[in-house]
Amino acid sequence: MTRRLTVAQAVVHFLAAQYSERDGVRQRLIPGVWGIFGHGNVAGLGQALEEYGDALDLPTYRPQNEQGMVHVAAAFARHRGRLQTYACTASVGPGSTNMLTGAALATVNRLPVLLLPSDFFANRLPDPVLQQVEHPTEHDVSVNDCFRPVSRFYTRISRPEQLLSALPEAMRVLTDPAETGAVVVSLPEDVQTEAYDWPDAFFNERVWRVRRPPPEAELIGHAAALIRAAKRPLIVGGGGVIYSGAEGALAALAGATGLPFCESQAGKGAVPWNHPQNAGPIGAIGGLAANRLARDADLIVAVGTRLGDFVTASKTAFAPDVRVIGVNVVPMDAAKLGALSVVADARDALVALAAALADHTVAPEYAAEIAALREEWTAAVDAQRADTGSTPPSQGSVIGTVNDVVGGHATVICAAGSMPGDLVRLWRAEDPRAYHVEYGFSCMGYEIPAGLGVALAEPERRVVVMVGDGSYLMLNSELVTAVAENVNLTVVLVDNRAFMSIRGLQMECGSPSFNNELRHRDPHTGRTDGPTVALDFVKHAQGMGAHALQAATLAELRSAVDAAHAQGGVHVVVVPVNLRERVPGFESWWDVPIAAVSAQPGVTAARRAYEQHLAQQVPYSAATTPDAG
Repeated sequence: MTRRLTVAQAVVHFLAAQYSERDGVRQRLIPGVWGIFGHGNVAGLGQALEEYGDALDLPTYRPQNEQGMVHVAAAFARHRGRLQTYACTASVGPGSTNMLTGAALATVNRLPVLLLPSDFFANRLPDPVLQQVEHPTEHDVSVNDCFRPVSRFYTRISRPEQLLSALPEAMRVLTDPAETGAVVVSLPEDVQTEAYDWPDAFFNERVWRVRRPPPEAELIGHAAALIRAAKRPLIVGGGGVIYSGAEGALAALAGATGLPFCESQAGKGAVPWNHPQNAGPIGAIGGLAANRLARDADLIVAVGTRLGDFVTASKTAFAPDVRVIGVNVVPMDAAKLGALSVVADARDALVALAAALADHTVAPEYAAEIAALREEWTAAVDAQRADTGSTPPSQGSVIGTVNDVVGGHATVICAAGSMPGDLVRLWRAEDPRAYHVEYGFSCMGYEIPAGLGVALAEPERRVVVMVGDGSYLMLNSELVTAVAENVNLTVVLVDNRAFMSIRGLQMECGSPSFNNELRHRDPHTGRTDGPTVALDFVKHAQGMGAHALQAATLAELRSAVDAAHAQGGVHVVVVPVNLRERVPGFESWWDVPIAAVSAQPGVTAARRAYEQHLAQQVPYSAATTPDAG
């Protein structure tokens, strides 16, 4: 039996029949579609969604920006444990290329998103069509080929029957924990409207099981032997701990053995901040306890982390002779730093390790050191979160105040600027879904769309976006979407008068402040060093349909955040901060190259310090052998 539908209609029917399942829990894989319609998709996917979307329980959402809608989908997928995501459709040309940044963010962060960009005519009769980029020697190239390097799966559908193999393969990649990322199915605008007789079986419900690769018993034995032999072992927990649902397994292993653990940005919140073995964040934006434990560790157990440069402090965080065990569903990540590679689901691997270490605990003197470092770090965080009495307040005290008001179970969202470093150190999360900072791509503009995605993923959860004014100015338009969707969302807009995070880094590199502050161009110097541009963020947010006000003090901030929760809806609270009071580095370093030659004394001095740090980098060329000797 067959069913005659257009390609676009077939896509809609197929997506509505796809489910994910893990641990016996089944749910719709694609619960909705985000779309901005243009001539490339309005008569194709737009028509199909209008005709069949309601009947198939596949709602369509209308964003303000194509990049923003992909961020919504990525944040939704992250909050749903990568078991659900949205599809996103855009028109040809700029509509499609606007999704590129979102695709890269999803792929870097291993987050499933399904992108359906429109493309030029497959029959090529009207070439060149409006918004088509022509290539002089490759007639089949389109702007959508730009998706290839930033996606985990890419295909262009030039004939209807190609969908029969392409869509199932797309679903397989979306639901594979090791391969997931941006999945792109490029749909030429003429092909979307072509009819075909589809096999009825193509639209049968299909359940995609999200696999849990089990660890090899032999490797668990080797890993346990290495841990038993180590005097100063340290676990580094990444986002894979949360995606696997391994939070309880990590807490149980650490509690039973006394093994300390620290957190990456993606792994923060997996275990509550006050767990006695939680040493806090590690690396370039890490804290005292984790960085000191890492510096002296003789064994690192990296669980569910990509071991990026912020975790490894640009490969200065660990000793040259440290041994590494890598536990990850992605073989590439499990093998980093010459690790003993355990390619496995994080939860199952941690449970197996706990069984293999049932009678093992760390030495008493190491346990005492861990406790002392935790106490010192807790006091340091308290100091940074405290009200210093300054007006405007410090960014650290703003974070502490908001955290105190919303608690450790609300979800905080951020992505770029100085705030992610301050949040990972100062925010006290008590829930695996309470901390949502995108730092794999550190994409300015992610924050507000992500807040909308989390609010849609879990409507009953309190969601607070913390965003700097520079990032707010990049992609604030989804405030309108949040208002239209009637979600509850609080945005705390920290106003430090432009790109002050990168300005601080710029000056640490020896340069004077240049082109990072939001200032008028001075006609005398020709530079952007004139008076500060006066912006009224409160009026701007109000003009977007949100409730908005300015909080000049911590007391006003506390009252505003409380009122936002009580009233519901979309609220923007603008908080100016003191630029002089910054959270310190806590014995961390990040490799940002300094100019090797300069007439500026500050740059020359910074280069000398930079070269001293370079001497501490470790290439990690020696592999960890399976034995414990």
